[in-house]
Amino acid sequence: MSSSSGFFGGKKTGKRGKREGGEKWEKEEGGEVEGKRSKENKGRDATWVGGAYINGTAEMIMANGILGCQAPVGYALSLVFGGLFYANRMRSEGYVTMLDPFQIKYGERMGGLLFIPALMGEVFWTAAILAALGSTLSVIVEMEPKPAIIISACVALFYTLIGGLYSVAYTDIVQLFCIFFGLWISIPFAMTHEAVPNIAVNATENWVFPIESSTLPAYFDNYLLLMFGGIPWQVYFQRVLSSKSAMKAQILSYIAAFGCIVMATPAVLLGAVAASADWNQTSWTGPVPIPSKDYPLILPMTLQYLCPPVISFIGLGALSAAVMSSADSSILSAASMFARNVYRSLFRTAASEREILWVMRAAIFGVTALALAMALTVESIYMLWYLCADLVYVILFPQLTAVLYLKKSNTYGSLAGYVFGLFIRVAGGDENLKVPAIIKYPGYNEETYSQAFPFKTLSMVVTSVTLVATTYLSIWLFESGMLPRRFDVFMCVVNIPDEQMVLASRESLDERTKFGIYGKENGKVNPALKFSNEDLVATGETDDSEDHEGSPPSGHKGLNSGLVQ
Repeated sequence: MSSSSGFFGGKKTGKRGKREGGEKWEKEEGGEVEGKRSKENKGRDATWVGGAYINGTAEMIMANGILGCQAPVGYALSLVFGGLFYANRMRSEGYVTMLDPFQIKYGERMGGLLFIPALMGEVFWTAAILAALGSTLSVIVEMEPKPAIIISACVALFYTLIGGLYSVAYTDIVQLFCIFFGLWISIPFAMTHEAVPNIAVNATENWVFPIESSTLPAYFDNYLLLMFGGIPWQVYFQRVLSSKSAMKAQILSYIAAFGCIVMATPAVLLGAVAASADWNQTSWTGPVPIPSKDYPLILPMTLQYLCPPVISFIGLGALSAAVMSSADSSILSAASMFARNVYRSLFRTAASEREILWVMRAAIFGVTALALAMALTVESIYMLWYLCADLVYVILFPQLTAVLYLKKSNTYGSLAGYVFGLFIRVAGGDENLKVPAIIKYPGYNEETYSQAFPFKTLSMVVTSVTLVATTYLSIWLFESGMLPRRFDVFMCVVNIPDEQMVLASRESLDERTKFGIYGKENGKVNPALKFSNEDLVATGETDDSEDHEGSPPSGHKGLNSGLVQ
């Protein structure tokens, strides 16, 4: 059903493209969902709520208890903070991808460099989704996880190539429907199984564990990583930037945050059921207590062994559909960033829309291959969550904050923050990838490669402080004359090309009249969307929206459109 919805989305996309006279860039970047606003909130929920989210939640309830399961609350708060401080501003400026503000302000090469942590985040997230599907299918049909992961990757690749963003919208709806009804219907049967006592009895021994004081620094470090590392994602901003207005993007982010908690509830309950159950009274043939290596399988195991066959079929089918339909949005977001922000900006600025679409399709293959390789090597689904948000939190979060809120930030500060923050993070090692640390903070464990010190937040702070300090230092050095103008190699302080100086001091009156005057509700017009009367109400424009299609947003310094004018 999930795959069929993706194929249906691809068919709709193809028909619409023919009706409008050919393939357009907007098909992949948000224009195709402009007329389907009822899907926006479902899409934002599905940004985080997928198979990895559900499987990983149950896994962590079994392993560390409900207090140790940080992702549902962390990612819900990331949507709240994203709506408060980022969604409105990004949508108001009319950007098309998350990397647009970086390339506009810092230059195309710096924007391409910032693509690397964004790509790694998407790869780890997609790998978590594929690993979740492998664990589910291995329980359902008793097959090895690795072949199941390969099959799921091929299916996701197929309908992502065919459907584009329309397939994402339709499979997101199927995904949330399956999770909500498929898992909720399983809970009463799992709770009333003869092997399951009242989960409230002895809860503190089974699934409500205290947090040890020695682990509190790392505990809050991970919470901050999930909260703020969940914001700078193209898979999130592709929904924000395709919203009808800036205000709607903000409001729907808040609704989606609530949806994240609601959708995680059945996984939490089923994880508590699994932790409380006496597995000797079930048909489970494995060792009891269940070994930690089988924790990633705990949700499908609960559905398989603690529910009647019909309910088990419905629950496992819902879980499989949810996992499969999560992968396409992550793959598409990474591919779209590569095609627009790396290939077209760095290598082929004159590339046609058709060429960009073919590059995007090739990038979809590359992203899928990287995610598949990672899913086949990393075992824990929940740990892949942390990995996917890691570099995003350390590097992209302070960079996005600076580019939106620090008016004087420049390429020197961005590059320095990137290099120093990345070094501090890599030097701290990683227990999930078994990478030993170069910098061993207090409480470092030589055997597990784990740090008790909140070094990830320290790395993020280093990125932020270095960015700000280098920005103002470079401004002072060049403007005071201590460094000659010719040393401004990035041409962003004093060695600014004449045409850019003209653009900085003079905006086109026609473009300001057309796009620049806007209220807080609508913002500037996203060029990936068709314009409507609601978008242009602040300017009094009532012309047919088709006349304005493809026009660039105003206020973007250094855009080629400004040079033409």
